[in-house]
Amino acid sequence: MLPLVTMKTLLRAKCFWRLAIPGSVRELHKDYRIVPPQNFSNYESMKQEFKLETPEYFNFAKDILDQWTNMEKAGKRPSNPAFWWINGNGEEVRWSFEELGSLSRKFANILTEACALKRGDRVIVILPRIPEWWLANVACLRTGTVLIPGTTQLTQRDILYRLQSSKAKCIITDEVLAPAVDAVASKCENLHSKLIVSQKPKDGWGNLKEMMKQASDNHTCVKTKHDEMMAIYFTSGTSGTPKMTGHTHSSFGLGLSVNGRFWLDLTPSDVIWNTSDTGWAKSAWSSVFSPWIQGACVFVHYLPRFEPTSIFQTLSEFPITVFCSAPTAYRMLIQNDMTSYKFKSLKHCVSAGEPINPEVTEQWRNRTGLDIYEGYGQTETVLICGNFKGMKIKSGSMGKPSPAFDVKILDINGNVLPPGEEGDIGIQVLPNRPLGLFAYYIDNPTKTASTLRGNFYITGDRGYMDEDGYFWFVARSDDIILSSGYRIGPFEVESALIEHPAVAEAAVVSSPDPIRGEVVKAFIVLSHDYKSHDQEQLKKEIQEHVKKITAPYKYPRKKTFPWFGPLLETTSLLDLRPHLHNGGVIFPLFQDPSRLTVEAKTEGRTFWEQLLTGKPSGVFKLGDCNCSREVEGFVLKRDK
Repeated sequence: MLPLVTMKTLLRAKCFWRLAIPGSVRELHKDYRIVPPQNFSNYESMKQEFKLETPEYFNFAKDILDQWTNMEKAGKRPSNPAFWWINGNGEEVRWSFEELGSLSRKFANILTEACALKRGDRVIVILPRIPEWWLANVACLRTGTVLIPGTTQLTQRDILYRLQSSKAKCIITDEVLAPAVDAVASKCENLHSKLIVSQKPKDGWGNLKEMMKQASDNHTCVKTKHDEMMAIYFTSGTSGTPKMTGHTHSSFGLGLSVNGRFWLDLTPSDVIWNTSDTGWAKSAWSSVFSPWIQGACVFVHYLPRFEPTSIFQTLSEFPITVFCSAPTAYRMLIQNDMTSYKFKSLKHCVSAGEPINPEVTEQWRNRTGLDIYEGYGQTETVLICGNFKGMKIKSGSMGKPSPAFDVKILDINGNVLPPGEEGDIGIQVLPNRPLGLFAYYIDNPTKTASTLRGNFYITGDRGYMDEDGYFWFVARSDDIILSSGYRIGPFEVESALIEHPAVAEAAVVSSPDPIRGEVVKAFIVLSHDYKSHDQEQLKKEIQEHVKKITAPYKYPRKKTFPWFGPLLETTSLLDLRPHLHNGGVIFPLFQDPSRLTVEAKTEGRTFWEQLLTGKPSGVFKLGDCNCSREVEGFVLKRDK
């Protein structure tokens, strides 16, 4: 059974008209019937009328995709593809829902027969934005195997950790990462099958392209309960290694209808382009479930790197109606000349992953005539809050709660705070757990339990609600770094840093950046033998080291070798991490740092900036009650 919020809209739509996209090179939308955009026009009525039923059994491939195939055959869906892929070499792939179904059933037979996978077995898929990634998603759905996506920027160490912790029995990747898999495969006792997407054969690997040529498309989709595990996403945490976030067939397969219908505002006639990497939950949001729930076309331009000119050309040449990208992308785009490009089909732009600056949305609106509708969510959830069509946009806000969730601002005791007061952003989960929330952290019941406070799931973000019911993001309540839409845990970067012989200690924090929102900043204490080395050269060497050890997007873009004097005789640099943000207080050895004051003129720089750059001047009071400590011009005393 298809979700009521999608299929009733389609079946009740009796009014059709023809639409042509003038001047488009690809006249995909020329001369066909489309379903009118009846998603909603009023936020309050949307919240009141929203209802999503959860059947006992649900499988997205069978209950959504195959139903769109039936509607396609019956002429009840526009003739645009279900999937449309291009790359920079002029290659192009277009699949209808029927073709997607046939190819995914072939892939499913490979998983169950050649790879001997059974329902519930786990499959790691590390592929770039190529068609096989989408087939892998649907094939796992059909077989009941659990998909574990990974970004192509993973290193050998990252892959080993994911294989061992997930106990995956199969891995699917390309020829770029296959050597890294081979290097660690002997350490992964559960791994017994490897599939490679390549034009060339490779020893020890099944060649997916060749196997697809021989596979049968006769496959019966497994019957899955709605609460069975469907996918696992690795997400960074403040300390320790990445957590495994488990989603069920209904939490994303049905829950993301909220994103598709209300935030993305999709209909079967739409073509959506989401630029997110395949390793992140954002791809599930806007490149798989949300569009296909609504019967829309998923458009993919395989760009090895983000190039503003290519983005502009694609939006101009192809009939893309909905564009979804990270705030960093919009920041980069508005820095380029757009005057020679016309986005004739584009009607809706959205962004998520980190807060977007009001000045960016204003510049985008001035150049395109379109607003950017910001959304807020997590790997653990579907859309939590959003700016929706039909409601006033408050630039800089996260918008209002999605119809799926009851969102509140809470104090430390779980009490709901009034408008204007800052607190923790929470989602009510008791007495009735809402659809669209993850099941639990795999093999980590303690962490799962820690997310609950009374009747609420605590997101880990802080914010406030204004008098009009709009939510505003303030900060993470932990040390997670959000850079260009990536979640980066400081522990992962610190672990990579200290493997370099020059690094005695390291602490990693976020630092503001006008393009990426935040970047990784590393505070490093050098080993004795390296203190006389050229520091600029050493910084570059350490950067390259981190890129090799962990995913390249995690490397520190800012580095400093601060002078901490005798401070580290009594505490470790890691203990200072909470106080290092933006040159903050760096003296946690005092039990009550709120009572510490700074006195003296600092020649235009703060005390903290001077101390961290190793160039102090002036006299400052800081210290404990029994002693004063003079450190290169600083007198540190307790403020009585």
